Amino acid sequence: MADAKREVKREKGGALRQRRGIVTRSQLIRSARHIFARDGFEHARIEDIALRARKTRGAFYDNFKDKEDVFLAIFEEDMARDLTELGPLLLALPTLKERMEALAQYLVRLSKDLERMLLNVEFKLYAIRHPHQRKRLADLLRAMRLRTSIPEISRLLPQLDGRTASAKLTDCLAICSVMDGLALNHLFDPDGLDNRALVRYLRLCLQETIPENALP
Repeated sequence: MADAKREVKREKGGALRQRRGIVTRSQLIRSARHIFARDGFEHARIEDIALRARKTRGAFYDNFKDKEDVFLAIFEEDMARDLTELGPLLLALPTLKERMEALAQYLVRLSKDLERMLLNVEFKLYAIRHPHQRKRLADLLRAMRLRTSIPEISRLLPQLDGRTASAKLTDCLAICSVMDGLALNHLFDPDGLDNRALVRYLRLCLQETIPENALP
């Protein structure tokens, strides 16, 4: 009986530590978002990320190897959230045309997220400025998008299911690139590139990725 009680106590303690670990990781990611957007990826300091989250450097390194690691965790979290939100939104619509329109509107909302857009640009600028790191970071992002996005693209847009994973990934990267450019220019000059224009150009980009005979 005593052994059973100790085992239950150990299990409860382990579950509690696991929950605390999840909370700590989430707090560090949230803090890193702010620090990266404020200071830029290259100038952000791990000490500041830990301090804002009210954690120690040790707690940071318990969860992440380095700044690149936490930044990729931010990307992965964003993509997972997008897919969770997009699933019910798009699957509720009966036609591909309606799904594409809803997707364009969703991407426009994302483009207005200043912090997220700054993080996208910061990470890419860092990779471009450090050629020895660029391929590694680009490969990691491509692998992440392939793992999280491609199965969902086929599920949400089944008309594309016959295309190869490589072709779908290229389309995904192209859409992200167009979105980055439009979002930056919208944030820089919202009067020159207003919401209507954002929707129009994102719609055109999406239409270009869909075979003409797939549209109803």
